[in-house]
This record gives sequence, structure tokens and C-alpha cells, in this order.
Amino acid sequence: MIEYRRKVLSNGLVVLAHRDRSTSMAATNIIYKVGARDEDPDHTGFAHLFEHLMFSGSRNAPSFDMPVQMASGENNAFTNNDYTDFYITLPKDNIDTALWLESDRMTDLDINASSLDIQKKVVVEEFNERYLNKPYGDLWLKLRPLLYSVHPYGWPTIGKSPDHIRNATLDMVRDFYDRYYHPSNAIMAIAGDYDYDRMFDMAEARFGHITKRGSRKRPLPAEPQQTAPRELTIEGDVPASLVYAVFHMCPRADERFVVCDTLSDLLSGGTSSRLYRSLVKGEALFASVNAYVTGDIDPGLFIAGGQVSEGVDPQKAREALMEQLKAMCCEKVGEYELDKVQNKFEANTLFGEVNVMDKAMNLCFYEMLGDISLVNEEVSRYRSVTPEAIVETARELFAENNTTTLYYLKK
Repeated sequence: MIEYRRKVLSNGLVVLAHRDRSTSMAATNIIYKVGARDEDPDHTGFAHLFEHLMFSGSRNAPSFDMPVQMASGENNAFTNNDYTDFYITLPKDNIDTALWLESDRMTDLDINASSLDIQKKVVVEEFNERYLNKPYGDLWLKLRPLLYSVHPYGWPTIGKSPDHIRNATLDMVRDFYDRYYHPSNAIMAIAGDYDYDRMFDMAEARFGHITKRGSRKRPLPAEPQQTAPRELTIEGDVPASLVYAVFHMCPRADERFVVCDTLSDLLSGGTSSRLYRSLVKGEALFASVNAYVTGDIDPGLFIAGGQVSEGVDPQKAREALMEQLKAMCCEKVGEYELDKVQNKFEANTLFGEVNVMDKAMNLCFYEMLGDISLVNEEVSRYRSVTPEAIVETARELFAENNTTTLYYLKK
């Protein structure tokens, strides 16, 4: 269980505090509620670009990494479709260094032609290396537009095209910064061995002076329900063919999410899972197989499939995969099988709450979802999943009209 206190500063910054007496380390975690879904369809990749720009220096800290290293700390960040996360860990006596740096880049990020040009080149190179010149790298670049016709989940975090980053101007980038990187669009957690009043005082001292700005978020279009099966075939210079079945599912905060996630673990949670036993070890149709959920804030995706074995007809592999998914729609899972998956989830959750940074990150995430109390209720929610709920959800999820099939074929 993660104990915490919550306070909202006058400028809208949500501050979450967790006292951890078990460590001499401390952590800060900041979520900015901006991801790929908040971008202009004609100027994508900006949230990911800012993941890089936020380390390029601010008014009082021309080098972000240097003060962190001098404070014996580490820092990093990640971006996805829904939000951007920045985190720092360091000895607890040096916590003010982290707060000072985060405050400075929230107010005075140094966005200039030189830093922008450098980071644009870095991101374009990453785009080419990871998405265009890597086996299967373009999979989601091509599949997402088929899955989403109007919602901005129709492009990946990296963006639609490297040209969108190449063509980014200073004015565009500065406007994006002003729109999203401010206190009322952020959540910050502080975790370490401090009393709660001190943590809130430290937050107030470093962030309380920042001017409040109103939100300029645009409303996002709701993706219409899929009403017919879809299919996409890609050919490429890849080591083996892939087959995936993809299904639209509920948002992350929906109570059905834990059922979908449990279903994915039943199908592919290790070598004793259903897909591995039947499709890899049994029929040997797949060399590897997986099932997972995206966990997006808006309605996301359930993905099942994997790498087809050499010489196997991909359509035959797809039929066998769908047979296993359809079996979940009519056969109740046994108590032992379900209990094993739930035990594994509980163990992973407890392990994920050992590190002071993980606690800070979890607090920010559940606050962003809209119900921070869920940070301590997830295990019980997963424990409450029943065989009946799994069958009911599988029938809705794996409906024929909700199915999109991807064949990524080896030339």
C-alpha cells in the first residue's frame, strides 16, 4: 500500500507526497498531460520532440543533466499517446536540485533555433532507425490508420512522418510549449523520507510562483464503433511472417479494463499460457506468440498474435489463433488457472512498489486517470474478476465485426 497526501497549488499544479522511511533516496516524477493524441494531424511527433527538448537546457540550467549528475542522481523521460513523464532519482539530501530543475524548465525552457535544430535531427534519426530501417518497424505506422479513422490514436507517438519534425518551426514549437507545459496541465509527485508538510513547502517554494495558465486542450473526436472486419497485408524484408488479430476495447479507467488485461494474461502469460501451449508447443504454428492491451486513456486495443513458424501458411496460423480466442467466449476458465494469473499480477504489483521512483510514478499515473485511490485498489480489482466476466467480455471483444487482421509477410 502506498500512503500519500495530495495538495493543489494555487496555480493548478497537483502535488502528491509519499513518505518512504525505508530508503535514503528520493524521487520526483512529473506527468504533463500531453501526448501524441494532443497534436495537430498535420504536425505530429511534437510531444515526443519535447521529451528531447526538455533536456536541452533552461534559463538557469543550460545543461540539465550536469546538475543531476553532480547531485549523484539519474533522470529520464518517456512519451506515449496520452502523456509525457519526466523523473529524477537522487539522494534525499539533494531533492532541491530536482525541484529546481523541474521548476526552471516548466517556466523558462530555452527554445532556440540551435537547440531545436539539434533535437529535430536526433528525432528524425530515431524515426529512421527504429521505424523505417528496422524489421517490422513500420508496423504501427501502417496499422494505426486502419484502426482509427478519426481519433488521434491513428498515429504512433513518433508521429506520422519525419517530415512533420523536419518542418517544425520555432513558432510552432513555442506555441506547443505554452499550450501544454505549465502547472495546471501537470501532476508532480515527491517521494522520500520527509514529513508531508516539508514536501508541500518545498513544492510551494519552487513552483508556487509560476503563473497559472488556462487549458487550451482541444476536444478529441470519438472513434466510431467498428462495424465490419478489416484486414491489412504488408510485405517486407523481415526474418519471419507475423500474424496479428487486433480488437477495439474499453478505456483504461473503465471497470472492464481489468477483465481485458486478465484475459490477455490467461492467453499469453508465460509458457503455461493457452496460446503458448496450443500454438507454439502444441501445433507449432507460431515460433512466438503474445497477447496484450494498450491501456490507453481513451478506448484502446487488445492485440494477439506473433511470429509464424517457417513454412506455415499465415492464414492457417490466423485461423488457429482465432479458435483459441473464440474458446474464451464459451469456456469458463478454471479456478486454478485464474488464480495463478491473479497471483502473478499481485506479485508484480508488490514488486513494482518497492522502488521509490515506482511509487512516485504510480501516484502520478492514477491521479491522471482521475481516481488516485485506485493506486491501492488494483490488486483487489483484479482479484474480483470472475470466470463469468471473462466469458462475457471475450464475447464482446472478439466479435467478428470488431476484428482487424494484420499479415506482415516475409518476402
